Parts: sequence; C-alpha cells; structure tokens
Amino acid sequence: MQKEARVAVLAHLEGVCHTYVHEKADLAKARALVLNGKMRRTGVCGATETMLIDRSILSTHLRPILDDLAKAGCEIRGDGEIRAAYPQAKPASEEDWRTEYLDAIIAVRAIDGVEDAITHIATYGSQHTEAIVTEDKGAAERFLSALDSAIVMHNASTQFADGGEFGMGAEIGIGTGKLHARGPVGVEQLTIFKYVLRGTGQTRP
Repeated sequence: MQKEARVAVLAHLEGVCHTYVHEKADLAKARALVLNGKMRRTGVCGATETMLIDRSILSTHLRPILDDLAKAGCEIRGDGEIRAAYPQAKPASEEDWRTEYLDAIIAVRAIDGVEDAITHIATYGSQHTEAIVTEDKGAAERFLSALDSAIVMHNASTQFADGGEFGMGAEIGIGTGKLHARGPVGVEQLTIFKYVLRGTGQTRP
C-alpha cells in the first residue's frame, strides 16, 4: 500500500528494535533490560531484535547478558568479536541486522560508542523503538536526540513501546512514518481536529 499510495499512509510497520549497552551501563540494569526487551514477548513489534554493545565492556558485560538470554531459550547470533568472546553464538549475517525475528533470536554486534550505535541503527533499523542502557546522561541525550525513531528510551525495556503503556488506552498500532500520527496510536491520535472559532464581528485586514 505504501509503495502504490499517492497519499500518506499510516502504517504499523516492522519493529527492528535495538538495545544498546553503553560502556557506562549498570550491569544489573543491562541484564534485566535486554532479557525483558527480547524475551518478555518475542512476537511483539517492540521486542529487541538487535543488541549493540561497546567493545570496552565485552569482558565484563557480554557473558552475563548472553547467558541470561541463552538460559531463557534465546538463539544468539553474533559478529566475529561476539563469537570470539562467546563461542556459543552462531554467526550473524548481514541480513540479521535488518531482520525482525518475532522469535527467540537476537543479533549481537560489538561497536565503539554512541556514534557507532547511531550509525548502525540509522543504517539497519526501521525507526520503531531504540533503547540505550547507560549511567552517562550525556551519552543518553546524544542517543535520544540523534535517532530519528518513533520511540527512543533511556534505561527502559523496548517492550514499553505500547499505546496502553503510554496511557492511550487500546492501541491501534505504532506509526513509524512522519504522517499522520507517529509512535503509539490510540483513538485520540488517530482522529483529526475540528476548529471552532467564535467571534464578535472581527474581520481580517
């Protein structure tokens, strides 16, 4: 429909969502947020599909996070550095970075900092939901402001990408485009406005 339409189409599209574990991430938070983001409900559009992690914390953060996922029944696909540090991971292909699995599968990539995370997400993501795990407020603000996704989060699970959680009542969908509504869409976001002007005889010069 989007390819053929000659007007804007409100689309509930792919959720290629990312959780980025920054070098200043609290390990307990990272473990909880990645596990919940991926495994709470794997078939929802807000499920984490790719985890990005800074190279500087591979030795401290990677194994505990991936062990949690593996114990929960998640298949892990990693790049070369991830597989070297965590041999149980299967090799990730280029296509994995673009894939919405909607299943107990996660792609994991080692990167160098916030700018690398932003570049990866801008290249492979679907502009749905992205999360950063960090105690560094400056890094969090850079991530939140630079990404052009419908929902961006700091120290929260991507599974919060839901109209009900946003206080909108029953969710109709999550719009990833720019028109008409963007992000979680409830009835109020889907409807249009009517403007009522009441005058006392004013004219416009």
